[in-house]
Amino acid sequence: MSDPRSVLHALFAAAVASADPAQRVRPFLPDPPKGRTIVVGCGKASASMAHAFEEAWPGPLEGLVVTRYGHGVPTTRIEVVEASHPVPDAAGETAARRILERVQGLTADDLVVCLISGGGSALLPLPLSGITLEDKQSLNKALLRSGATIGEMNCVRRHLSAIKGGRLGAACHPARVVTLLISDVPGDDPINIASGPTVPDPTTCEDAIAILDRYGIEAAPAVMEALTSGRGESIKPNDERLERAEVRMIATPQMALEAAAAVAAEHGLPAYILGNAIEGEARDVGKVMAAIARQVAGKGQPFATPCVLLSGGETTVTVRGHGRGGRNVEFLLSLGLGLEGAPGIHALAGDTDGVDGSENVAGAYWGPDSLGRAWAMGVNPHDSLTANDGHGFFEALGDTVVTGPTLTNVNDFRAVLIAADTDAGPTPPSNGLNR
Repeated sequence: MSDPRSVLHALFAAAVASADPAQRVRPFLPDPPKGRTIVVGCGKASASMAHAFEEAWPGPLEGLVVTRYGHGVPTTRIEVVEASHPVPDAAGETAARRILERVQGLTADDLVVCLISGGGSALLPLPLSGITLEDKQSLNKALLRSGATIGEMNCVRRHLSAIKGGRLGAACHPARVVTLLISDVPGDDPINIASGPTVPDPTTCEDAIAILDRYGIEAAPAVMEALTSGRGESIKPNDERLERAEVRMIATPQMALEAAAAVAAEHGLPAYILGNAIEGEARDVGKVMAAIARQVAGKGQPFATPCVLLSGGETTVTVRGHGRGGRNVEFLLSLGLGLEGAPGIHALAGDTDGVDGSENVAGAYWGPDSLGRAWAMGVNPHDSLTANDGHGFFEALGDTVVTGPTLTNVNDFRAVLIAADTDAGPTPPSNGLNR
């Protein structure tokens, strides 16, 4: 087998490449309309999707998409606007308003193609009347720190937006609407990808209020008025304005994991996909994955070694410290502590968009010697985890994974490589390894 670190990097690269819009957009193109073709969209991959659409589309078109700062690509007919993620800003608000203006006055002969990928919720922040951008920014920060799942966060967002929760799709009526989706959410539910701008929403304002109560989040008075009055209700199933709207899923976390598994097989490593929609606290998932890896390594159960354990989804981090982190490095640090220096076990975790948390670091690598090296350098991994300082920890070890913007996004990627003939039993206390 090749060097485990190199193998893990190759698996991550394959997962990202599987969701490349340059390859995934063309097979899902709709038929050209009799009338106009308008392209709109949002998300971390929307600019690269727009570029791919321009390259493939046989006729005239026009449009506007909004993506994260630094994720833009050159286009000729579709305007690309950059805005802030994960906390929205005025550039995103202006872009959202302009997108709604683009789809006004269409006819049944027209076609709207919506290019949607993860990150669109923050990038398309058009508040309901009476709610300010500052209200949404404050709420977004609270949700991000609360430990709420992506589904819960997006439920709240949908009921405070003038464009999400099916409202963009309804605004396009009576035109045909085809949404091309790159999924970054567990379960691939379109309503949770960028908060579902073009699809009906079965959840209610009452559901959103319950989520805020569940996490003890105090929202601005204007936010609560929109929810308690029902004014924030989203577009529901069977709404006639969405009768001509359809969704085409062009890339998913499962596809990415399968691509990584194929590359593992090329290296002679059986790969087992444990789940493409794993959620929960990142550090808890890390503990569980460490226990599974040690069982495989020490007992050959439930899989023989060598092998690779693959998983995806979107964990959460309840922020209590003041470190620099993201959910992938939080998972990896917790995993490493759970492994307790077990030999022969390597891991890589990263966000397929190239940004874990709010830093331009995709994730990190863990090796059997990582814990010992950290202690030798005077870096306390327990303190790093308590402070939510995964980026600081792996930066000190020189084990960060930096890809730059990948221009796609199919959520988190986790791979644990277990070499043959390992003994993952408890490591005897020495040199502070088991403090």
